[in-house]
Parts: sequence; C-alpha cells; structure tokens
Amino acid sequence: MQMKSHRIALLFNANKIFDREVIAGIAAHLSSTRASWDLFLEEDFRLRLPGIEHWQGDGIIADFDDPAVAAALSRTRIPVVAVGGSYASESDYPDGVPYVATDNFKLIKLAHDHLIEAGLRHFAMFSLPEAQENRWAQERETAFRKLMADDKMEPQIYRGLGTSAAAWDEAVEQQIKWLHSLPKPVGIIAVTDARARQLLQACIMANIEVPEQVALIGIDNDPLARMLTRIPLSSVIQGAQEMGRTAAHLLDQMLHGVRLQGTRVMVPPVGINVQTSTRHEAPKHPHVMRARHFIRQYACQGIKTHQVAEYVGISRSSLESYFRQELDCSVHDVILRFKLDAATERLAAGDSSIAEVALTCGFTSVQYMHAVFKRELGCTPRAYQDRMLKCPEAAAAQEGAGPALRSVA
Repeated sequence: MQMKSHRIALLFNANKIFDREVIAGIAAHLSSTRASWDLFLEEDFRLRLPGIEHWQGDGIIADFDDPAVAAALSRTRIPVVAVGGSYASESDYPDGVPYVATDNFKLIKLAHDHLIEAGLRHFAMFSLPEAQENRWAQERETAFRKLMADDKMEPQIYRGLGTSAAAWDEAVEQQIKWLHSLPKPVGIIAVTDARARQLLQACIMANIEVPEQVALIGIDNDPLARMLTRIPLSSVIQGAQEMGRTAAHLLDQMLHGVRLQGTRVMVPPVGINVQTSTRHEAPKHPHVMRARHFIRQYACQGIKTHQVAEYVGISRSSLESYFRQELDCSVHDVILRFKLDAATERLAAGDSSIAEVALTCGFTSVQYMHAVFKRELGCTPRAYQDRMLKCPEAAAAQEGAGPALRSVA
C-alpha cells in the first residue's frame, strides 16, 4: 500500500545556523517515522514570500520571528506550525497557531550562571538595534534585565549599530568606547554568536584581554563563528534540533486531523560549549595577562617566546620570571598548551588529517606533534583521534576542557 505524500513548505533562512539546526531536526523526525513529505525549501524563503498564502500545498513550518512571515501566513488555510523565540507577553504569540519556542529566558540565565561560576561579578549584554525583526533579541534583553533586577544590579545593555559595510568603522569605534566604559573584569552575554564575534574583534583591536578583563559568551554554538575568531568563543547551545523535531511532529498530527490551535511548546537550551573566551581567572600580573592575550591569538601561528616579550614590551628574561612567579611554568609551556588544546579539539572533530592538524596548530612537523602527544598525553595523535571518534561521550567531555601539560601546574 502506497502512503500518501504531503507537500510541505519549510520557510526558513538556511543562511542562519539556528534555522539550519531546526531544519536538521525536521529531517531527523522524517527519518525516524513513516511520514512521507515532499519538501519545498529555498535558501532564503523571504525572496518568495509575497503570495505564499496562496501556495497549494498541505502544510507549512515557518520561522515566525520575522513579523512579515506571521502576517503573510495569517491568511493561509492549510496547517501551519510556527517556530521562534519565546515572549514574556502572551499578546506577542500568533493567534491559533501551534508554536514551538526556544526559551529565551533560560538561554540568558544559563549564560549568566556560567559567568557567575567563572568568578565574574559585573555583567553586561551586547544586543541588536530595536526592530520588529529583532523582537527575539529584545526578549533576551528583557530576560537579562530581570536577572539583574533579581540581583539588585543595574543592567548594562548596549545595542550598537546594525551590521553594514558603510557603518563598520563607526560601529567598531562605538563598541570599543562601550567596552572601555564597563567595570572590569566583566562578563558579557551577546544575543548571538555573530554579535559575540564582532565584540571579540573589538576587544582584540583595543588590546582588552579576553577573558581576564572581558569574558564573552554568545548564543547559537555556530561553528563558523568559532572558525572566524582568534580566541575560541564560548556559546550557549540552543535546542534547535529538538524544536525542529517537535514542529514536524505537531504538523504530522495536524495532517491527520488533530486540532492543535494554541498549542505551545517551550524548548530549553542543551548546554554550553565552554571555550577560552569565558575561562576567566583571577587577575594576574599585567605583563602576564598581556602575554597570554597575545599567545591565545597567535600560538597556532608558531610564535616564539621572544616575540611574546616584544609584544609585551619587556625583556625575555623578565617575562620568563613573571611567568615562573605567576604560573609556575615557562612562556614556551603556555604556548605549547594552547597549541595542544587546538590540536586535540581538531582531532576530536574528526574532519582533518593528522598532517593538517599539525600545520594549522603551529607544530613544525607531524613528528614534533607526535612527540608532544606521546610526552604530554601518553598516546599518538592517531590513537587520540581514534579514541575520540569511537567514543562520542569522551569527545563531548573533551570539548572545551583541554588537556593540561604535565610541565604546567
């Protein structure tokens, strides 16, 4: 017996990591059920939004964070499931449409709690300019304000300028000015990884140490954002795939006659990918802080101790003395630790060869990386990679943790 195939439109912007993860969740639902859907999907559906209400299909799952989408689909007669952010006000949800929401309050609270655990006592938020299409960002501001009010603290929120080539220089100048105005050390929550990446670049340009002076966390766990930053970025992992699975399940029910008007499902975040940008430590000697800031950015480019000393502006021997006093290790030890951290992360991901990892992580040769792994971790790079790939739990535990060098206390 041949099952009926339903024509389903997925109205998402596939250029956004959040939307792609939701789509992946929808695909996971379809692969685990007997549902037969013919999917209509464009890279950016907004290019075809006019007239979408007249589409002759069987159902739609759509991103309702854009008010234009909600307005267009309010006139359609076929089943619709909405996906988007949560809202503090009931009036902000669409009427009569099943809604699957990422829990904005829990996203911000998870980031805030992480910064508290890192030892921070001052907090701020980097948001987006107020606009209808940015309502989800303003909801994250609302969550941040409530957390600050609960702690009897004044919320420090900066929206900055929108992203555009024409305003880029001005935007960065304003970001740097805002960063200098904040009490230090400070933990900053950015409403997305993209915003966090922008602020991280501003910190680097202004020689503001991350994470000693500014600990920064984003939201989305976007691998592209991590690839584009010199300092690995911590990020809250949204439950976007679970949202996609839930939305697909709800639409499947509606296609079989179940009435779900007004159904609302809140999906909490999955957790945090902890990286260098929030590994805050108690303030060290300013020369050590400045040196480590430089090492974080350039360790994988093969820098040497004398180059770090030149950046700090003191002699090599003086810098070595400060490192021995503050960290009980040498400058070379710290450089090697960052290179080893980067190498283990790349190997655990499993998308690079041993030779590629050695090259991109600043080892002079595969043989040298092999020797370092044997000395510090007791195994070869290949054995380490095989162990991580065969045991996903071990790889998850490794992510963000980083191995400690035996010569570093």
